Amino acid sequence: MEATGGLPDVATIDWNAPFRWLGGGWRDLWRAPGPCLTYGLILALISIALSYALIASDAEFWALALTCGFVFVAPMLAMGLYEAGRRLELGQKPTLGEILVVRGAFRQDVAYLGLFLLLIYLFWGRIAQIVYGLSTYHLHRTVGDFVTFALNTSDGHTMLMTGTVAGGAIAFLTYCAVVVSAPMLLDEKTSVFAAIATSVRAVADNFGPMALWAVIVGTLTLATAATAFLALTVVFPWLGLASWRAYRELVPGPLPA
Repeated sequence: MEATGGLPDVATIDWNAPFRWLGGGWRDLWRAPGPCLTYGLILALISIALSYALIASDAEFWALALTCGFVFVAPMLAMGLYEAGRRLELGQKPTLGEILVVRGAFRQDVAYLGLFLLLIYLFWGRIAQIVYGLSTYHLHRTVGDFVTFALNTSDGHTMLMTGTVAGGAIAFLTYCAVVVSAPMLLDEKTSVFAAIATSVRAVADNFGPMALWAVIVGTLTLATAATAFLALTVVFPWLGLASWRAYRELVPGPLPA
């Protein structure tokens, strides 16, 4: 455990930590299934409606791009689940109202983090559009046409490799900044700068286990697309509660005033 001036201590974790977080998050989910699953269902329904609207508007490419880019904004969407995890840790049972409207999230530092993630999300969308535009002169108006282009042509393969490398790099850098900072900002004594710095330190000091956690979170989140996002009903609250446990294990001590 190591402290830096003005920042909280950061713990050293082992390779089993991500699986402990998943197990703890799963148990927490069934300690308060009503509000947590309802929270996940609301997000799933919004995702389904948005995807349907894009596809109905012949904007399938953007439906795919927004699906991949979801991981950038997910930490802010999970603020209610961090609050649920905090209350469960204190021995309380969270209600739906308490996790839908998190009072600690309505402050300037949380808004700054949300703005940062929104800008990254928009930047990623622009990168995806540029990679797609440089890969083909044709506009693929259906998901089938786009998938055929991506999987069966050399230009499509180049697009996938380039997009994966660029998107993966942006996603991981974003992850480093928010994996701890988002739940940490529920503490009103914490500034966005201290939270991001602590988050980056937590990843740097535990790079292997935290990279594994990033893979687990990204894989489970993106895999929900295979169920037309219905699986978000369970997966999103599960990962949100597990992320709270990750934060509490990585930053176990009291935060500096």
